[in-house]
Amino acid sequence: MGTGATPMRRFILYACAALLLAAADKGQLQPQPKVAIEPRTKAADPGETRLTRPNIRVDTTLVLIPVTVTDPLNRFVTGLEREHFRVFEDKIEQELTHFASEDAPLSIGLVFDCSGSMGAKLLKSRQAAAQFFKLANPEDEFFLVQFNDRPVLTSGFTHSTEEIQNRLTFTQSKGRTALLDAIYLSMNEMKKAHNPRKAILVISDGGDNSSRYTQSEIKNLVREADVQIYAIGIFESMGGRSRTAEELSGPGLMTELAEQTGGRHFPVENVNELPDIAAKVGIELRNQYVLGYTPTNSQRDGKYRRVTVKVVQPRGLPPLRAFWRLGYYAPLH
Repeated sequence: MGTGATPMRRFILYACAALLLAAADKGQLQPQPKVAIEPRTKAADPGETRLTRPNIRVDTTLVLIPVTVTDPLNRFVTGLEREHFRVFEDKIEQELTHFASEDAPLSIGLVFDCSGSMGAKLLKSRQAAAQFFKLANPEDEFFLVQFNDRPVLTSGFTHSTEEIQNRLTFTQSKGRTALLDAIYLSMNEMKKAHNPRKAILVISDGGDNSSRYTQSEIKNLVREADVQIYAIGIFESMGGRSRTAEELSGPGLMTELAEQTGGRHFPVENVNELPDIAAKVGIELRNQYVLGYTPTNSQRDGKYRRVTVKVVQPRGLPPLRAFWRLGYYAPLH
Protein backbone atom coordinates (compact mmCIF):
# COMPACT_ATOMS: atom_id res chain seq x y z
CA MET A 1 0.00 0.00 0.00
CA GLY A 2 2.81 2.40 0.91
CA THR A 3 4.58 1.91 -2.44
CA GLY A 4 1.49 2.78 -4.53
CA ALA A 5 0.46 5.95 -2.66
CA THR A 6 3.25 8.18 -3.96
CA PRO A 7 2.56 7.72 -7.72
CA MET A 8 -1.17 8.30 -7.10
CA ARG A 9 -0.49 11.60 -5.27
CA ARG A 10 1.83 12.71 -8.06
CA PHE A 11 -0.85 12.00 -10.63
CA ILE A 12 -3.40 14.06 -8.68
CA LEU A 13 -0.95 16.98 -8.29
CA TYR A 14 -0.09 16.96 -11.99
CA ALA A 15 -3.78 16.91 -12.89
CA CYS A 16 -4.54 19.86 -10.60
CA ALA A 17 -1.61 21.84 -11.99
CA ALA A 18 -2.80 21.23 -15.52
CA LEU A 19 -6.31 22.42 -14.68
CA LEU A 20 -4.97 25.61 -13.03
CA LEU A 21 -2.78 26.41 -16.03
CA ALA A 22 -5.68 25.89 -18.38
CA ALA A 23 -7.90 28.19 -16.33
CA ALA A 24 -5.19 30.88 -16.27
CA ASP A 25 -4.83 30.67 -20.06
CA LYS A 26 -8.56 31.27 -20.46
CA GLY A 27 -8.46 34.34 -18.18
CA GLN A 28 -10.45 32.63 -15.45
CA LEU A 29 -7.82 33.37 -12.83
CA GLN A 30 -7.06 37.07 -12.30
CA PRO A 31 -4.60 38.43 -9.70
CA GLN A 32 -6.41 40.46 -7.06
CA PRO A 33 -4.94 43.91 -6.27
CA LYS A 34 -4.52 44.77 -2.59
CA VAL A 35 -4.28 47.85 -0.39
CA ALA A 36 -1.83 48.10 2.49
CA ILE A 37 -0.33 50.77 4.69
CA GLU A 38 3.02 49.93 6.19
CA PRO A 39 3.56 48.46 8.74
CA ARG A 40 0.10 46.96 8.39
CA THR A 41 0.39 43.17 7.94
CA LYS A 42 -3.23 42.22 7.41
CA ALA A 43 -4.29 42.04 3.75
CA ALA A 44 -6.97 44.53 2.76
CA ASP A 45 -10.13 43.86 0.81
CA PRO A 46 -9.76 42.60 -2.79
CA GLY A 47 -10.45 45.16 -5.48
CA GLU A 48 -8.42 47.98 -3.89
CA THR A 49 -5.06 49.20 -5.15
CA ARG A 50 -1.87 49.08 -3.10
CA LEU A 51 -0.24 52.49 -2.43
CA THR A 52 3.13 53.62 -1.17
CA ARG A 53 2.62 57.38 -0.75
CA PRO A 54 1.91 59.09 2.59
CA ASN A 55 -0.56 61.56 4.15
CA ILE A 56 -3.29 62.29 1.61
CA ARG A 57 -2.34 59.62 -0.87
CA VAL A 58 -4.09 59.47 -4.21
CA ASP A 59 -4.08 57.04 -7.09
CA THR A 60 -6.86 56.12 -9.49
CA THR A 61 -9.17 54.65 -6.88
CA LEU A 62 -8.14 55.53 -3.32
CA VAL A 63 -7.55 58.62 -1.17
CA LEU A 64 -5.94 58.15 2.25
CA ILE A 65 -6.11 60.87 4.93
CA PRO A 66 -4.37 60.96 8.35
CA VAL A 67 -6.61 62.39 11.08
CA THR A 68 -5.85 63.47 14.66
CA VAL A 69 -8.72 63.60 17.20
CA THR A 70 -8.58 65.53 20.49
CA ASP A 71 -10.92 66.28 23.38
CA PRO A 72 -11.65 69.75 24.89
CA LEU A 73 -8.49 69.46 27.03
CA ASN A 74 -6.40 68.89 23.89
CA ARG A 75 -5.72 65.26 24.81
CA PHE A 76 -5.52 62.67 22.04
CA VAL A 77 -8.48 60.35 21.63
CA THR A 78 -7.65 56.79 20.62
CA GLY A 79 -9.85 53.72 20.22
CA LEU A 80 -12.32 55.20 17.72
CA GLU A 81 -13.66 52.95 14.98
CA ARG A 82 -14.60 53.42 11.33
CA GLU A 83 -18.22 54.26 12.19
CA HIS A 84 -17.07 57.30 14.20
CA PHE A 85 -15.92 59.14 11.05
CA ARG A 86 -17.62 60.74 8.05
CA VAL A 87 -15.64 62.16 5.12
CA PHE A 88 -16.81 64.68 2.53
CA GLU A 89 -15.10 65.71 -0.71
CA ASP A 90 -16.31 69.02 -2.12
CA LYS A 91 -19.32 68.70 0.24
CA ILE A 92 -20.29 65.26 -1.11
CA GLU A 93 -20.11 62.43 1.43
CA GLN A 94 -17.78 59.56 0.55
CA GLU A 95 -17.98 55.91 1.56
CA LEU A 96 -15.09 54.88 3.81
CA THR A 97 -13.43 51.75 2.41
CA HIS A 98 -10.29 51.80 4.53
CA PHE A 99 -9.57 52.47 8.21
CA ALA A 100 -6.37 52.08 10.23
CA SER A 101 -4.75 53.48 13.37
CA GLU A 102 -1.27 51.93 13.32
CA ASP A 103 1.94 53.74 14.29
CA ALA A 104 3.72 53.76 10.91
CA PRO A 105 7.38 54.78 10.49
CA LEU A 106 7.98 58.50 9.97
CA SER A 107 10.31 60.65 7.89
CA ILE A 108 10.75 63.94 9.77
CA GLY A 109 12.58 67.15 9.04
CA LEU A 110 13.56 69.43 11.94
CA VAL A 111 13.63 73.08 10.83
CA PHE A 112 15.57 74.94 13.52
CA ASP A 113 15.79 78.73 13.86
CA CYS A 114 19.24 80.04 14.84
CA SER A 115 18.71 83.71 13.95
CA GLY A 116 19.99 86.50 16.19
CA SER A 117 16.81 86.81 18.23
CA MET A 118 17.00 83.14 19.31
CA GLY A 119 20.05 83.66 21.56
CA ALA A 120 18.46 83.19 24.99
CA LYS A 121 16.03 80.60 23.61
CA LEU A 122 18.54 78.22 22.05
CA LEU A 123 19.09 76.08 25.14
CA LYS A 124 15.40 75.33 25.65
CA SER A 125 14.94 74.83 21.91
CA ARG A 126 17.69 72.19 21.91
CA GLN A 127 16.02 70.52 24.89
CA ALA A 128 12.73 70.55 22.99
CA ALA A 129 14.38 68.75 20.07
CA ALA A 130 15.91 66.19 22.45
CA GLN A 131 12.50 65.53 24.02
CA PHE A 132 10.95 65.09 20.58
CA PHE A 133 13.63 62.58 19.57
CA LYS A 134 13.00 60.48 22.69
CA LEU A 135 9.74 59.36 21.07
CA ALA A 136 11.46 58.16 17.88
CA ASN A 137 11.03 54.63 16.58
CA PRO A 138 13.95 52.62 15.13
CA GLU A 139 12.51 52.88 11.60
CA ASP A 140 12.08 56.66 11.76
CA GLU A 141 14.49 58.86 9.83
CA PHE A 142 15.35 62.53 10.35
CA PHE A 143 17.10 65.45 8.70
CA LEU A 144 18.08 68.87 10.07
CA VAL A 145 17.75 72.27 8.40
CA GLN A 146 19.07 75.26 10.35
CA PHE A 147 18.43 78.80 9.23
CA ASN A 148 19.18 82.45 9.89
CA ASP A 149 19.98 84.69 6.86
CA ARG A 150 19.67 81.57 4.72
CA PRO A 151 18.82 77.89 5.32
CA VAL A 152 21.45 75.15 5.47
CA LEU A 153 20.89 71.39 5.31
CA THR A 154 23.08 70.54 8.29
CA SER A 155 22.31 66.82 8.25
CA GLY A 156 20.64 64.73 5.57
CA PHE A 157 18.37 61.80 6.37
CA THR A 158 19.69 59.61 9.17
CA HIS A 159 18.29 57.15 11.71
CA SER A 160 20.67 58.57 14.33
CA THR A 161 18.98 61.16 16.55
CA GLU A 162 22.34 61.59 18.30
CA GLU A 163 23.83 62.91 15.06
CA ILE A 164 21.11 65.56 14.80
CA GLN A 165 21.49 66.59 18.44
CA ASN A 166 25.28 66.81 18.10
CA ARG A 167 24.81 69.23 15.22
CA LEU A 168 22.46 71.34 17.33
CA THR A 169 25.06 71.52 20.13
CA PHE A 170 27.25 73.81 18.00
CA THR A 171 24.42 76.09 16.86
CA GLN A 172 25.10 79.80 17.29
CA SER A 173 22.55 82.59 17.23
CA LYS A 174 23.12 85.30 14.60
CA GLY A 175 21.61 86.95 11.55
CA ARG A 176 18.08 87.44 10.24
CA THR A 177 15.23 84.96 9.70
CA ALA A 178 14.74 83.12 6.37
CA LEU A 179 11.90 80.88 7.54
CA LEU A 180 10.14 80.53 4.17
CA ASP A 181 13.37 79.57 2.41
CA ALA A 182 14.00 76.98 5.13
CA ILE A 183 10.58 75.41 4.55
CA TYR A 184 11.25 75.32 0.81
CA LEU A 185 14.62 73.58 1.34
CA SER A 186 12.96 71.09 3.73
CA MET A 187 10.21 70.24 1.25
CA ASN A 188 12.86 69.60 -1.39
CA GLU A 189 14.87 67.34 0.95
CA MET A 190 11.69 65.45 1.89
CA LYS A 191 11.54 64.11 -1.68
CA LYS A 192 14.31 61.70 -0.61
CA ALA A 193 12.23 60.22 2.24
CA HIS A 194 11.92 56.44 2.51
CA ASN A 195 8.98 56.16 4.94
CA PRO A 196 5.31 56.41 3.94
CA ARG A 197 4.48 59.24 6.35
CA LYS A 198 6.26 62.60 6.29
CA ALA A 199 6.26 65.58 8.66
CA ILE A 200 8.23 68.75 9.33
CA LEU A 201 8.70 70.27 12.79
CA VAL A 202 9.54 74.00 12.78
CA ILE A 203 10.99 75.63 15.91
CA SER A 204 11.20 79.41 15.41
CA ASP A 205 10.66 82.66 17.28
CA GLY A 206 9.25 84.98 14.67
CA GLY A 207 8.14 85.93 11.21
CA ASP A 208 10.25 85.90 8.08
CA ASN A 209 12.45 88.88 7.16
CA SER A 210 15.14 87.41 4.88
CA SER A 211 13.64 84.92 2.40
CA ARG A 212 13.72 84.93 -1.40
CA TYR A 213 10.50 82.92 -1.60
CA THR A 214 7.20 84.66 -0.87
CA GLN A 215 4.42 83.57 1.47
CA SER A 216 2.19 82.89 -1.55
CA GLU A 217 4.79 80.62 -3.16
CA ILE A 218 5.32 78.61 0.03
CA LYS A 219 1.58 78.32 0.70
CA ASN A 220 1.11 76.86 -2.78
CA LEU A 221 4.06 74.53 -2.25
CA VAL A 222 2.77 73.04 1.02
CA ARG A 223 -0.73 72.77 -0.43
CA GLU A 224 0.57 70.47 -3.14
CA ALA A 225 3.07 68.55 -0.99
CA ASP A 226 2.38 65.36 0.91
CA VAL A 227 3.93 66.59 4.17
CA GLN A 228 2.37 67.58 7.48
CA ILE A 229 3.83 70.73 9.07
CA TYR A 230 4.00 71.16 12.84
CA ALA A 231 5.28 74.46 14.21
CA ILE A 232 6.34 75.59 17.68
CA GLY A 233 6.34 79.39 17.63
CA ILE A 234 8.26 81.14 20.43
CA PHE A 235 6.66 84.57 20.52
CA GLU A 236 6.97 87.64 22.70
CA SER A 237 3.84 88.33 24.73
CA MET A 238 1.59 91.10 23.43
CA GLY A 239 2.62 93.22 26.42
CA GLY A 240 6.33 92.71 25.72
CA ARG A 241 8.69 94.73 23.58
CA SER A 242 7.47 96.33 20.38
CA ARG A 243 7.48 93.84 17.52
CA THR A 244 8.15 94.27 13.82
CA ALA A 245 5.50 93.70 11.18
CA GLU A 246 7.15 90.37 10.31
CA GLU A 247 7.09 89.25 13.94
CA LEU A 248 3.44 90.24 14.26
CA SER A 249 2.55 88.16 11.20
CA GLY A 250 4.60 85.15 12.35
CA PRO A 251 1.88 83.37 14.39
CA GLY A 252 -0.69 83.71 11.62
CA LEU A 253 1.72 82.45 8.97
CA MET A 254 2.72 79.39 11.00
CA THR A 255 -0.91 78.59 11.82
CA GLU A 256 -2.00 78.79 8.19
CA LEU A 257 0.86 76.62 6.91
CA ALA A 258 0.30 73.99 9.61
CA GLU A 259 -3.48 73.76 9.30
CA GLN A 260 -3.34 73.57 5.51
CA THR A 261 -1.28 70.38 5.78
CA GLY A 262 -3.20 68.72 8.62
CA GLY A 263 -0.55 69.63 11.21
CA ARG A 264 -0.78 72.12 14.05
CA HIS A 265 0.86 75.28 15.36
CA PHE A 266 1.68 75.57 19.08
CA PRO A 267 2.47 79.18 20.08
CA VAL A 268 4.68 79.51 23.19
CA GLU A 269 5.43 82.52 25.40
CA ASN A 270 7.28 80.69 28.19
CA VAL A 271 10.38 78.91 26.81
CA ASN A 272 10.26 76.47 29.73
CA GLU A 273 7.22 74.89 28.04
CA LEU A 274 9.16 74.01 24.89
CA PRO A 275 10.23 70.44 25.81
CA ASP A 276 6.71 69.43 26.88
CA ILE A 277 5.16 70.82 23.71
CA ALA A 278 7.76 69.08 21.52
CA ALA A 279 6.91 65.80 23.25
CA LYS A 280 3.23 66.50 22.58
CA VAL A 281 3.94 66.84 18.85
CA GLY A 282 5.81 63.53 18.88
CA ILE A 283 2.91 61.79 20.60
CA GLU A 284 0.38 63.30 18.19
CA LEU A 285 2.25 61.97 15.17
CA ARG A 286 1.90 58.46 16.64
CA ASN A 287 -1.80 58.70 17.45
CA GLN A 288 -3.40 59.34 14.09
CA TYR A 289 -6.14 57.52 12.23
CA VAL A 290 -5.92 56.86 8.48
CA LEU A 291 -9.19 57.07 6.55
CA GLY A 292 -9.52 55.87 2.96
CA TYR A 293 -12.19 56.27 0.29
CA THR A 294 -12.72 55.96 -3.45
CA PRO A 295 -13.84 59.42 -4.69
CA THR A 296 -17.25 59.62 -6.32
CA ASN A 297 -15.70 62.24 -8.61
CA SER A 298 -13.56 60.07 -10.90
CA GLN A 299 -12.40 62.87 -13.21
CA ARG A 300 -8.61 63.05 -13.59
CA ASP A 301 -8.55 66.82 -14.09
CA GLY A 302 -5.76 67.90 -11.73
CA LYS A 303 -8.12 70.20 -9.82
CA TYR A 304 -8.01 70.84 -6.06
CA ARG A 305 -10.53 68.81 -4.06
CA ARG A 306 -11.54 70.08 -0.61
CA VAL A 307 -11.84 67.43 2.10
CA THR A 308 -13.87 67.65 5.32
CA VAL A 309 -13.77 65.10 8.15
CA LYS A 310 -16.51 64.93 10.78
CA VAL A 311 -16.40 62.89 13.97
CA VAL A 312 -19.58 61.03 14.92
CA GLN A 313 -19.74 61.80 18.62
CA PRO A 314 -19.46 58.59 20.72
CA ARG A 315 -21.75 58.32 23.73
CA GLY A 316 -20.22 59.29 27.04
CA LEU A 317 -17.36 61.35 25.59
CA PRO A 318 -17.01 65.16 25.58
CA PRO A 319 -17.12 67.01 22.25
CA LEU A 320 -14.27 65.86 20.00
CA ARG A 321 -12.29 67.80 17.41
CA ALA A 322 -10.58 66.44 14.31
CA PHE A 323 -7.51 67.75 12.43
CA TRP A 324 -6.79 66.70 8.86
CA ARG A 325 -5.26 67.91 5.59
CA LEU A 326 -7.75 70.26 3.96
CA GLY A 327 -7.57 68.87 0.43
CA TYR A 328 -5.55 67.38 -2.40
CA TYR A 329 -5.00 67.74 -6.13
CA ALA A 330 -6.66 65.11 -8.31
CA PRO A 331 -4.37 63.16 -10.65
CA LEU A 332 -4.04 64.18 -14.29
CA HIS A 333 -4.85 61.72 -17.11
